Amino acid sequence: MIPKLVMMLAFFAITVHIGFRTRKSAMDVDGFVLGGRNVGPWLSAFAYGTSYFSAVVFIGYAGQFGWKYGMAALWIGLGNAFVGSLLAWYVLGARTRAMTHHLRAQTMPEFFGARFSSRGLRIAAAAIIFVFLIPYTASVYNGLSRLFDMAFSIPYEWCVIFMAALTCVYVVLGGYMATAVNDTVQGCVMLFGIVAVIVAALSGHGGFTQALVTLSRVPNDVAGTAGMQGAFISLFGPDLFNLAGVFVLTSLGTWGLPQMVQKFYAIKSSLAIKRGAIISTVFALVVAGGSYFLGGFGRLAADRVAYTPAGTPVYDSIIPAMLANMPDVLIGLTVVLVLSASMSTLSALVLTSSSTLTLDFLRGNFIKEMDVKFQLVTIRLLIVAFVLISMFIALIQYNSSVTFIAQLMSISWGALAGAFLAPFLYGLYWKRVTTASVWACFVFALLLVCSNMALGVSSPINAGALAMLAGLVIVPLVSLVTPPPDAARVDALFRESYLNFHDARIDADQVAGGR
Repeated sequence: MIPKLVMMLAFFAITVHIGFRTRKSAMDVDGFVLGGRNVGPWLSAFAYGTSYFSAVVFIGYAGQFGWKYGMAALWIGLGNAFVGSLLAWYVLGARTRAMTHHLRAQTMPEFFGARFSSRGLRIAAAAIIFVFLIPYTASVYNGLSRLFDMAFSIPYEWCVIFMAALTCVYVVLGGYMATAVNDTVQGCVMLFGIVAVIVAALSGHGGFTQALVTLSRVPNDVAGTAGMQGAFISLFGPDLFNLAGVFVLTSLGTWGLPQMVQKFYAIKSSLAIKRGAIISTVFALVVAGGSYFLGGFGRLAADRVAYTPAGTPVYDSIIPAMLANMPDVLIGLTVVLVLSASMSTLSALVLTSSSTLTLDFLRGNFIKEMDVKFQLVTIRLLIVAFVLISMFIALIQYNSSVTFIAQLMSISWGALAGAFLAPFLYGLYWKRVTTASVWACFVFALLLVCSNMALGVSSPINAGALAMLAGLVIVPLVSLVTPPPDAARVDALFRESYLNFHDARIDADQVAGGR
């Protein structure tokens, strides 16, 4: 127990210390929410990566989809690295930084309101974020429950309360910079930890080759492909269709998530974006690729996994079962790894939720006059409120019928990215996008995800993936059949956003053509 406790205490001390050291950077709203828009590539890349991967991925998704698809689950990690990270940085990074800087937008709803000259869109986007970030925030806690029980025999309730309190302390103190610096420290822990855990886990099964041979002999119980031999070491696994759904949701989904896109608002230059893209991709390859690679061997721990009365595995127990027999030092490292991943994601979510609710929903609508001091106090109070609400939901959900944390994340990502991805992407590149098309995308995504949640027609993952892909068709179609926006205003917006941003390095002819 001593090595595990020492690691935990050291982690807590460093986290709180960073919160105190960065509090001077959070003296105004722009500093608290975006770090003064002067964050370098390393901090931005680690902030992006650690917000991306939490206990939901390491415990929930890696366990569930590694069990279902075997080694083919590695495709999800590769998609997260090259589509969710590298391509996202190159496609969205510079243009997001340029346009949000010109519009003085601090949040995604503020971007929609300014880009499309619509107060209604801004309020609607803020409401969507408020509603659908909460289940994702709650799901972040749940990945820790079985791991802490395995390592310390600590009840889940105390684990949730302690994690919530610690996150509150450093986010309230230092805002975005506290989360960015902590994310870098926590990201280094994740990089080292995931490699050590994979090596230790495979060593317990005779090494990589022997583990692969053993996995190839596991009987295939997936409906529709039960006769397929060696299904769990095949290139695309036993269920390519549903694997593709997970790939789209978790890789393309980051393009429309406010807590992810906001990292591009804060970065200081396009040169930093180019460097950050490489750093973020390498981080994702190691962390996401490593997590799904480890999860692909989950069936080798089938004798230690918990099962429901119906005989199906409790997916959230798979990764902890794989790690249960490791040395105490490695278990301690794993706990710190998952805690790091979870706290970094939690801090990004509550900061996004509280700033959005304050700046886009309360300010100017319900509270007409909000000076800087009042805005900062409100954001800090809402951070505490969001942490408490998500903690309460997590405690209720832990004893409910929704037993797999992947479900909560899928609903949240599907609604948010389904609503925001297409309008945001087209809004950066295409002048012809209309306000009506944005409304159409918002409504379609929410109706699809919510109706599927109520009726259970398809998995939340496939419903979310469909919402994202459909939005990419809905926005241009509706834009072409509805009255165009004011050409003079949009031309000026594109010209001033990109040509006046001295480090954007975007060709003037491309800007003039709206391409």
